[in-house]
Amino acid sequence: MATHVITGAGSGIGAAVARRLHARGDELVLHARDAGRAKQLAAEFPGARTLVGDLADPDRLSWAFSHQTLPDRVDSLLHIAGVVDLGDVGDLTPKSWRHQLNVNLVAPAELTRHFLPQLRATHGHVIFVNSGAGLNAHAGWSAYAASKHGLKALADALRQEEHAAGVRVTSVYPGRTASPMQAKVHQQEGKDYDASRWIDPESVATTILMALDLPRDAEVNDLTVRPGR
Repeated sequence: MATHVITGAGSGIGAAVARRLHARGDELVLHARDAGRAKQLAAEFPGARTLVGDLADPDRLSWAFSHQTLPDRVDSLLHIAGVVDLGDVGDLTPKSWRHQLNVNLVAPAELTRHFLPQLRATHGHVIFVNSGAGLNAHAGWSAYAASKHGLKALADALRQEEHAAGVRVTSVYPGRTASPMQAKVHQQEGKDYDASRWIDPESVATTILMALDLPRDAEVNDLTVRPGR
């Protein structure tokens, strides 16, 4: 039975992935930003363990984890949590830059550092759910795209560093996906939100599980998923 550490399991793509893995009987360790959110996740996924730490403050993750019991075994680490705050370069504040870089890039690097010993032991898998913005930056998306471009660099470097240890690393680049984050993006863009126009989170979950379940003789490095409509 595999053990998966998942961030962002509370909604969208993360929730879809967690539901699929939970349904097939795998062990889940669900990251939560605070104790209240951890309680909600534990109720939604009976039997799952939780791990509390604020991704917006990666400097304190080590301290937070030192007061909790980390899993001895980790077969996959799935970085799915993310934040977005649109704005032109001339308008974005350092606070907005730091928040997006911390949650979307620095915290995944720190979480990976903490779980690498377990992942090496199991020849495990690290999956970074990136974004189309991690491949192309557009006006108004500078800070978010910078964080996601950085996440691609993190994944590419990690893949080379850990190849000899048998750790697989995959980046998934979804296009616009029907989720609370997408609703927020539309609000920031001043546009009406129609979930039916965008990718169902379950479809992205299917691609993630495909990469996760691939036999050991192969590895998906980069996977782009675009809306089919």
